[in-house]
Amino acid sequence: MTAETTADGHHIVVDGRRWRATDPAIPEAFRQELVNELMAARRAVRDADGEEEERAARRRVQDAKVALGERGHPWWEAPTHASLADRSASTAVALLRGRAPKSSICPSDVARVVGGEEWRDHLPAVRDHLWTMVDDDVLRATQGDDELASRDGVKGPIRLRRGPRF
Repeated sequence: MTAETTADGHHIVVDGRRWRATDPAIPEAFRQELVNELMAARRAVRDADGEEEERAARRRVQDAKVALGERGHPWWEAPTHASLADRSASTAVALLRGRAPKSSICPSDVARVVGGEEWRDHLPAVRDHLWTMVDDDVLRATQGDDELASRDGVKGPIRLRRGPRF
C-alpha cells in the first residue's frame, strides 16, 4: 500500500493528516538502512525499561527521522550550514547504529544521503561536519589500519567508525 502524497510530493497523507515525506533523493540502499534503523529505534522506545532507555531510544528515532529528511530542515529547500551539520551528524550516527559495532562508513555515504544529486558539491562541508564529530570523540577516523588523530595532512579516502563518545 502506498500513501497518498501531496501535489508537491513534500508530504504524505495518512488518515487525513499530513506527514513530511522521506527525501526522495536518498539512494535506495541508504534509505532502506535508515528505515531499518528507524524501525529498530521505534521498537526500542516501545521496549524501553526506564526513562533513560526511553530517552536514548527517542534520540535514535530523531536521528533516523532527520537523516531521512522527515524532520529538521525541509529537504526540498537549500540547506543552511547549520541544517547540513545537523543532518550530516544524524545520518552518520543512524547509519553506524544500523551496522555492526566495528563497521564503518565513508563520508561520501553521508553526502549521498544529505546532498541528493548534488552530493559531490556538499561533500567538503559534510567532511568538515564529520571531522568536528571526530574532534568531539563521537566518531573515529581511520585510513587503512591507522587511526587518524586529526585532519591535518590527510589525503585520500577515510572511514568513520564509532568513537568513545558515540
